[in-house]
Amino acid sequence: MTSLGELREAKTQWRRELGELRRSSAETTRSAEAESLRAAVLSWAARRKPGVVAGYVPVRGEPGSLAMLDALRESGWRVLLPVVVGAEPLEWADYTGADSLRRAEYGLLEPVGARLGQAAIAAADAVLVPALGVDLRGVRLGRGAGHYDRSLPSAAPDAVLIGVVRDEEFVDSLPGEPHDVRLHAVMTPGRGVVQLAADADLGRRVT
Repeated sequence: MTSLGELREAKTQWRRELGELRRSSAETTRSAEAESLRAAVLSWAARRKPGVVAGYVPVRGEPGSLAMLDALRESGWRVLLPVVVGAEPLEWADYTGADSLRRAEYGLLEPVGARLGQAAIAAADAVLVPALGVDLRGVRLGRGAGHYDRSLPSAAPDAVLIGVVRDEEFVDSLPGEPHDVRLHAVMTPGRGVVQLAADADLGRRVT
C-alpha cells in the first residue's frame, strides 16, 4: 500500500514535470490552444440550455482565455469567477467582461463585483477547473494550494466538473488521495470535451 508521504512525493514530482512542460510551451502554441479551447467550450455550451458556469481566468500559462469566458456569456451563460480569500474555500462573483476584472494577489485577475460567497458554486451547472494534469479516472493535479480541493465539495451533485488542460497534460494515471474530488470530464485543445470514468475510452466525448 502506498503511504501518504509517497503519494505526496509523487504529486510533487508530477507537478515539477508538468510545470516544466507547460513553461516550455511557445506563446504561439498557447495562443492556438486557447482558440481551440474557446471553440470546444462554445460547441459544448451550444448543445445545452444556457445556465451557470463557474470558470476561471488563466494565469501563469494555464490553458484558456478571456475569449472563452466571453463566448460563454455571448451564448447566454452566466459566468462566475473565483475570488481567493486566504486559505478558505473560494468565493465567487459574476464575470461581466474584461473591464470587470482587477489585479489581485498571486498575479490573479478577479471580478470587481459583489462577492456571492463560498456557497455560490452550488448554483453552477458546470465548473471549469484549472489543473496541471488530469487522468482517465478524473483525478486532478492542481498547483498544491488546495483552493479547489476545499471548494469542489460544495458544487451541486449534478454539476459537471470539467478539468481544463493541454493535450499532453491529460495522462493515464496520476497519484490521487481519498479526499480528492473526481472530475467528470476533461477539455483539451485537441480532443474537446471528453467524458471520464474508471473505464473511460479516450475517444468518448461528452455530448
